[in-house]
Amino acid sequence: MSSISLRTAPNRWLTLTTVGLAQLMVVLDSTVVNIALPSAQADLGFSNGDRQWIVTAYSLAFGSLLLLGGRVSDLIGRKRAFIIGLVGFAAASALGGAAPDFGLLVAARALQGAFGALLAPTALSVLTTTFTVPKERARAFGVFGAIAGAGGAIGLLLGGLLTQDLNWRWNLYINVAIAVVAILGASIFVPTIARAGVRPKLDIPGTLLVSGGLFFLVYGFSNANTDGWGSADSWGMLTASGVLLVAFVLWIRRARHPLLPLSIILDRNRGAAYSSILLAGVGMFAIFLFVTYYLQTALHYTPIQTGVSFLPMIGMLVVAAQLGTNLLVPRFGPKILVPIGMLIAGSGMILLTNLGLHSTYAANILPALMILGFGMGTIMPASMQTATLGVDRQFAGVASAMVNTSQQVGGSIGTALLNTLAASAATAYIAGHTPLTPLVGAEAAVHSYTEVYWVAAGVFGFGAILAALLFRRRGQGLSLHNAPHTGRIVVPEAEPVLTH
Repeated sequence: MSSISLRTAPNRWLTLTTVGLAQLMVVLDSTVVNIALPSAQADLGFSNGDRQWIVTAYSLAFGSLLLLGGRVSDLIGRKRAFIIGLVGFAAASALGGAAPDFGLLVAARALQGAFGALLAPTALSVLTTTFTVPKERARAFGVFGAIAGAGGAIGLLLGGLLTQDLNWRWNLYINVAIAVVAILGASIFVPTIARAGVRPKLDIPGTLLVSGGLFFLVYGFSNANTDGWGSADSWGMLTASGVLLVAFVLWIRRARHPLLPLSIILDRNRGAAYSSILLAGVGMFAIFLFVTYYLQTALHYTPIQTGVSFLPMIGMLVVAAQLGTNLLVPRFGPKILVPIGMLIAGSGMILLTNLGLHSTYAANILPALMILGFGMGTIMPASMQTATLGVDRQFAGVASAMVNTSQQVGGSIGTALLNTLAASAATAYIAGHTPLTPLVGAEAAVHSYTEVYWVAAGVFGFGAILAALLFRRRGQGLSLHNAPHTGRIVVPEAEPVLTH
């Protein structure tokens, strides 16, 4: 066994490449399958009512098991959990790709979600514990944050290419190829960290309470999206979620081995980071879903053209992520940078409200997407880095899981609220513009998207205010450069022993 320092680990950049591949696989899966849905429906013959379960099965398993997945990675070791997550995700993807019927496809999607709930927080916690030098940590989180923000757009492009040139099943098979490369990389480059002290126990009551609470939360919003906000089932599930999550908080206040110590989420900077990620998740949903609808229905773009249309946004996101984490966050801190990113993204949303049936890509859509990309690239890496900063190594997995949970809950809220808003706006427009003609229908759709963009701009505006109020000023509390060794809040940590 060789002992080396994490600070000088020679393979840490290859570790980042491996982790980035895994993150890309999980993030793009949320959009790549959506592109394949019409083809899958035609092939397997399931109804429009059943179609939502291809998406819902994944989001339910993923959203409800994230905190458990993060804690499991803390308990069994991050390298082991990472490889198990990759193998399981690849196997579930292969099963879904080969599915002969609707039932097996839904089961495979649920399995993908379960293994994704182990893989996503483990990937982030590997990054958190590998990069402890401030400048390198900033650079690594810039790359990781760019992948997290751009994965959805990459999924649109990849989904269009695979569906159009091959068939829908390759939207799932592609995960196997990515996972194989990531498994090889993880086996070679991700270090094994020797555990110090006694292995803590899994908080089973806390796990059941929070998993149930998150399940009903995601299911409640998904149900509201399809059945409407007047549905008793939706409100029943959201109420059950509230009860279980309150019970979870009461439980972890007194548990000997809490699943999620309250000190993690009550820290002011981390609370601000989780809130920013959640609100950005709502906004990101508005960008990808409704701009995709607009491009394909109003401008009649093909899936591939739609995916290519988002590439400039990805480019700006990557530029902003690197510029922010390497230069601006160390100088100004998240209290300044995250609100600025929210305002930039909000201004991009406002630009989208000008779109009409005769808008052009170069003049009307491209500037808005580039501004949105720059805004998201400013928000995400800074928030993700702050959300995992200063957490004791033994809780790095569950703290990382809170990042993914915030993003998932934001997406679920965005799905339900913005889709409902769009449907109501379209109905109201049609009611005031009778008789209904194809032109009126098209105008109603564009009008409904405009309403959504205004609301999303308001969400980003609210996020800017919240971030400005909650984030500490530089020099207050923990920083990347100096932090006391006091119990559970330690930055940087003592260097662990690595074994290869």
